[in-house]
Amino acid sequence: MTDPEKPRFSVDPAVFYPALVLLFGAVFLVLSMPGEGAELFAGLQSSIVATASWFYVLVVALIGVMVIVLAASRYGDIKLGPDHSEPEYGFLSWFSMLFAAGIGIGLMFYGIAEPVMHYLSPPIGDGGTTLAAAEAIQLAYFHWGFNAWATYAAVAMVLAYFAYRHDLPLTLRSAFYPLIGERIYGPMGAAVDVFAVICTTYGISVSLGLGVLQINTGFNYLFGLPISAGVQVGLIFGTMALATVSVVMGLDAGIKRLSEINTVLAVLLLALILIAGPTALLLSGTLQNFGGYVASLIPKTLDLYVYAPSDWLGGWTIFYWGWWISWTPFVGVFVARISRGRTIREFLVGVTVVPTLFICLWMGVLGGSAIELISNQGVAELGTAVQENQAVGLFMFLEYLPGTEFLSLICLAMIVIFFVTSADSGAMVLNMLSARGNDNTPVLQRTVWTLVIALIASILLVGGGLQALQTATIASALPFSVALLGAFWGFGKALLVDGAKRQVIPIHPPVEAGDPEWRQRLANLLAYPADASVQSFQRDVVYPAMQSFAEELNGHGIRTAMADHIVDEGILRLEVAHGEEIDFVYQVNLRGHPLPDQSLAGKSMASMKQNEIFYRAEVHLIEGGQDYDIMGWSQEQVVLDMLNQYETHLQFLHTVR
Repeated sequence: MTDPEKPRFSVDPAVFYPALVLLFGAVFLVLSMPGEGAELFAGLQSSIVATASWFYVLVVALIGVMVIVLAASRYGDIKLGPDHSEPEYGFLSWFSMLFAAGIGIGLMFYGIAEPVMHYLSPPIGDGGTTLAAAEAIQLAYFHWGFNAWATYAAVAMVLAYFAYRHDLPLTLRSAFYPLIGERIYGPMGAAVDVFAVICTTYGISVSLGLGVLQINTGFNYLFGLPISAGVQVGLIFGTMALATVSVVMGLDAGIKRLSEINTVLAVLLLALILIAGPTALLLSGTLQNFGGYVASLIPKTLDLYVYAPSDWLGGWTIFYWGWWISWTPFVGVFVARISRGRTIREFLVGVTVVPTLFICLWMGVLGGSAIELISNQGVAELGTAVQENQAVGLFMFLEYLPGTEFLSLICLAMIVIFFVTSADSGAMVLNMLSARGNDNTPVLQRTVWTLVIALIASILLVGGGLQALQTATIASALPFSVALLGAFWGFGKALLVDGAKRQVIPIHPPVEAGDPEWRQRLANLLAYPADASVQSFQRDVVYPAMQSFAEELNGHGIRTAMADHIVDEGILRLEVAHGEEIDFVYQVNLRGHPLPDQSLAGKSMASMKQNEIFYRAEVHLIEGGQDYDIMGWSQEQVVLDMLNQYETHLQFLHTVR
């Protein structure tokens, strides 16, 4: 007999096989014409910069406005999941995981390099000046801060909303449900997920291939390991082996723990550099530059350097906007996966503001320290080294601080862990995209994608196709951003409907309560029943009430369905079908609560004994729990409650027709 708990090998053939064929086909196509391929994609990217920079800027600006408006609006109270759902992860774990999967590794690579490069070669004006120093830090904030995270947050919010509130698959196709409806389950939806698989795989593979150069540089500095393609391929497979172990351990024991470790290491490294450097100057500069960044966020976002044209815009800002957009299928699915139960407001603030604040502190301290070394202490060779090889910038910077080897070890550990978590979360997302959103699959199926990433990264590294494929991936952001605007429009329509339902005022005929009835209600309020009592109530009172209500609806030609899961899940459910409109669901859940005893304060439900818990028969609708208990009601009262809720539902349907 098959074990029902054992995950089965399950892929979506319409996504899994076409994606693999296209992935390796494109890799070998690029390798077969290395020079021509690089020139082709570079020319494509140049054309996009020349003709569509304004569109990238417009898309990023619109996303930023959407995020701010939604977070501040009444729709911010809507949960990414049923109304009764709670976040699966605490704030520290949540922040650590989304940060590690998002742009954590980039901060190790560009934390020193980008501010130094902007300082020496600013977009406007002379390099090496006081004005250039402030502008350099603020530009680093701008590229890695709010706009980047708002782009991730917007896509992740749409995916989480449709996956957890409307029970759609947690894959990219679900974002387009308001536009193409049930066709997301056909070839159009499969094509969207194939695109997401390709972007995610290439993005992670290219980052791994380029970033392993920094790992090689660190090992060369600390242990004298040679810098060569063979060593780098070995490091790729070593990193992916660690990622495979993390995949086998699962999300909670793998990605979550590694991300938390890296957060601790990042804070430790930041504190040590801050203490070792000119502390007051760094903190003052960080605060001042943060003020300048916030004040100039709108002008910088819309600045296309129309009256001072140069290659700087395309090489930096437009490159970043394309990179963030092309990474949204990966980061969006992963962030959505770990964000069930949070309100839209909490989610948007958490995914945009908190990482931005940390990034500003990080860039301000590391970038500010490097610029201070170059400008005030005459360490010009640091700037020269960064301009020649960005990967060496971080380790060379650490040579000018006390405890160089210790700090270098921390950095190297962080780089490796960031790569492992990026690869691990990427493999998890790829598995979900190719398995209809299911992440409870066999270990072998989950680890297939770590091998695919390692193979593609190694082939491209040895064959010299990394840069060409990176450019191609970024170029794909242009058509994808057009599709995203349509998805956001559809999400807005769905959100308006959801908000309309929350605003419906139920109008029910008054019911006169007799003397015995109010006494019974008081007795119910003071009772703390056991689970067996609530299950008996569900079976003896609620079930017949639902049956009577369903039969009456059936007599009016309305299709209904009942589901009895009292024994295994403590759930009794009635569904009323409304065709193309939103169905009505009335569900009664057995749910435990701690007894109202102050001595139990602070204890988790899992640690409580049976005599410390009482149970309620709580009503859940399609949007989640309604936070009221019907335990002890009569059969007629339960029927009336169903009638009242159904009446409210019909009133809601009337308002949105």
